[in-house]
Amino acid sequence: MFLGAVAACLSVPLAHAFDGTAQTLQPYETQPMTPPANVPLAPAVRPVDEAFRTGAQALRAGQTAKGIDALGYAASQGHAMAQWKLGRIYADGDGVKRDDAKAFDYFSKIANTHAEDYPGTAQSRFVANAFVALGSYYLVGIPSAGVKRDASRARDMFSYAASYFGDADAQYHLGRLYLEGVGGPRDARNAGRWLTLASQKGQFEAQAMLGQLLFRGDEGVPRQGARGLMWLTLARDAAVRPEDKWVVALHEEAFADATPDEREKALLYLETWLKTAKR
Repeated sequence: MFLGAVAACLSVPLAHAFDGTAQTLQPYETQPMTPPANVPLAPAVRPVDEAFRTGAQALRAGQTAKGIDALGYAASQGHAMAQWKLGRIYADGDGVKRDDAKAFDYFSKIANTHAEDYPGTAQSRFVANAFVALGSYYLVGIPSAGVKRDASRARDMFSYAASYFGDADAQYHLGRLYLEGVGGPRDARNAGRWLTLASQKGQFEAQAMLGQLLFRGDEGVPRQGARGLMWLTLARDAAVRPEDKWVVALHEEAFADATPDEREKALLYLETWLKTAKR
């Protein structure tokens, strides 16, 4: 019996308390620890997410066919990012033949399903971009897809993305439509509001349009030569693409017409803006 008792004691492991004294662990204390039931586990990777990742990696590696095939699967399962990526690929003709009908279809699926996504999230930026793309298509139409030119519908697309998502590109396009009277009545004052919102976010095309509006003045918009020249200067510095020559031309025209006092004040405004933007 003595040996049995010793064996029983030896079978129970010893541990040390915080003060260094030996303690005997109870059998339940030697069992593997398992997380409580209320601790959330990492979510399993969905096949559709894996397909999107595989497609994106394939495209980066130059494997266009493989990438489009994987993205196509994810898109067919309702993956918004895959739908947006394919929409952009076909809209830009990026590695494939340009197909505006396919691009329009992908962007439409996003708009129809994710219009009420919470603003400010990573995905919402792509949803807003889909609305902007649809607005641009409605401005010109897509005969091959049976999409008729509809400037009013285009304004609706830009308006939704500009107001609900606060998208700077949408605000620029909407402001421009108001300024040019496309898709509805011309409203220079309302155009100025939208262009200002986009300009403050760094949208350089909006800065160019706002700069010209303020430099020249318009109905309901008093002339502010120095302020307008400041916006045009910011826009000119960001206009680096060949298609941005119109921005450079607007700046050169305004600079030539500006008075020495307006040029000096515009420089002061610009310095203040740059200091504020760096904060």
